[in-house]
Amino acid sequence: MNKQYYYKMKSLKAILFLFFLSQSNFSHAAKVDTLSIASASMGKTLKAAVVLPNSYTKGKIKYPVMYLLHGAYGNFADWLKSTPNKMAVKELADQYNMIIVMPEGEKYSFYLDSPTNKESQFETHIIKEVIPKIDATYRTIAEKKGRVITGLSMGGHGAMYLSIRNPELFLAAGSMSGALDMGAMLRRDTADQVKKLMEPVFGAASGKQELYDANAVLGMVAKIKANKMPLIIDVGVDDFLIESNRELHRRLVYERIPHEYTERPGAHTWEYWENSLPYHVLFFLKLLKANP
Repeated sequence: MNKQYYYKMKSLKAILFLFFLSQSNFSHAAKVDTLSIASASMGKTLKAAVVLPNSYTKGKIKYPVMYLLHGAYGNFADWLKSTPNKMAVKELADQYNMIIVMPEGEKYSFYLDSPTNKESQFETHIIKEVIPKIDATYRTIAEKKGRVITGLSMGGHGAMYLSIRNPELFLAAGSMSGALDMGAMLRRDTADQVKKLMEPVFGAASGKQELYDANAVLGMVAKIKANKMPLIIDVGVDDFLIESNRELHRRLVYERIPHEYTERPGAHTWEYWENSLPYHVLFFLKLLKANP
């Protein structure tokens, strides 16, 4: 056997080994369901992506659930399609044996219940429609001790906002690059654009500063203190939202409210959020294990 033929066969065997290894890993990867969830509050049907760990089909145990919210201009599939590593969320579900749910929040809802628009009732949708649907469909730990929530940008606001207002439902909450000061939105150069984008939420009052201030996480420190819920907050040092995150951190420190706050290299990007998410999962996992 000549050496050239030998090395060609050796390379071919290596390629085939890697191929079959990748197929084996793929076949054992987490499963993604896309649910259609009827919203009585809004009179329409919305989707949610649900990542089930590979172990889900192999037993009958119940699983903790992490709700993972998308940002502005996004949709329920963002976390599966926009991360540099398209397997990032699936790998976390598999590695830590949790169900990860990514509900629809539409383009600019901020996960609020609109006082004027019946088709934008996203607090009600998440709290009273999505969570019950998930608990009825899957083997979840269907109580506070098995449920956590986090998100990016608008979703960071949403995760904090929903958990602050509904502390009986969530063990812990997080925010990545969160838009935590809605009050600042009308003080930027893009105020006219914000007013237009927020019309589906605030209607003709979308230019009124008091509405933004009333719904800003930054103004909910007293409720955060009363709830005593574990929180993880992080932001990139080059993120345009860093000052509102720093301000919330300062207020929490002033009130001596325990929380985890981190600034890391990065900006308002998917590279940053993909890197941030495992820290949130590990933070939650420690709490979930302490509350079996």
